[in-house]
Amino acid sequence: MSSFIKRAAAVAAGLVLSIAPVVAEDYPARPITLVVPYSAGGPSDLIGRLVGDSMSKTLGQQIVVENVTGAGGTLGASRVARSDPDGYTLLIHHIALPASAALYDNLNYDTATGFEPLGLINTGPMVVVSRPNYEAADAAALIAKIKADGGKTTVGNAGIGSNAHLCASLLQRATGAKFTQVPYRGTGPAMTDLIAGQIDMMCDQSTNAVAPVQTHKIKGFAVSSKERLPALKDLPTLDEAGLTGFEFVVWHGLYAPKGTPKEILAKLHDALLVALKDEKIVAKFAEVGTTVFPEAERTPEAHKARLEKELAVWKKVFPEPASKSN
Repeated sequence: MSSFIKRAAAVAAGLVLSIAPVVAEDYPARPITLVVPYSAGGPSDLIGRLVGDSMSKTLGQQIVVENVTGAGGTLGASRVARSDPDGYTLLIHHIALPASAALYDNLNYDTATGFEPLGLINTGPMVVVSRPNYEAADAAALIAKIKADGGKTTVGNAGIGSNAHLCASLLQRATGAKFTQVPYRGTGPAMTDLIAGQIDMMCDQSTNAVAPVQTHKIKGFAVSSKERLPALKDLPTLDEAGLTGFEFVVWHGLYAPKGTPKEILAKLHDALLVALKDEKIVAKFAEVGTTVFPEAERTPEAHKARLEKELAVWKKVFPEPASKSN
């Protein structure tokens, strides 16, 4: 390499380093896209829009929600992982992000290293629900019926790797039943068919299930957490219903692409913290049966640790991939 080329390369590198702090200081200078990897009207969409609206006000720029559906949330995750690491494309995702690393055998991103965790948002249980005219009267009767009916029972989900799929898979293991799982492109369409009686059951996030259970559009049977859900206090836990030790809780986190400048990550994290302290958001979360994480668990470090832990857990649950991503 000639001395001229070496000097030119050094000058170019210096310019990049000098520009980076300025870019971070001016961030955000345009609207930010928040990718929700599931359909509009679903639980992740609800959480994303609540948090995004608050962060928009804090950052002084609009956060636009984009629903990128399909392949159990992996299409949306891939979209963000491959985006420019400039802070203008973010991802909200739940427990299915680490689970998908075990379920899909050809993801075009590395779940462990492809994202910058910004902070944990909320956690809550799943609710076992059915079409309004389902024959079982309570949770014990439901468990007995799905054991007896086997493959005749149709259970909706939002695709392989979705929370609904993961919870239903664990429910199959716990009951020994082999019912038929019916994938949709999101929880919203699955819920629509459940209300219409096109499928028998679902495991749905409390954020999506509480309202239709309360208004009797669907039947609620049990929750997947160790404790009962205050918003549906009459429903037992699956453990109480006879599935000893059963527990499955959902959590959401906010992510940026790997390599996003630290100064931008800090601004985004600070805006997220403001959202999680917003009394209106906290109240809305409680209304739909979910809660924000304790303050000590809202850090990027705590988020990264939980992601790594869940990656290891789901590798044990699904030692062999169940499908290929699209």
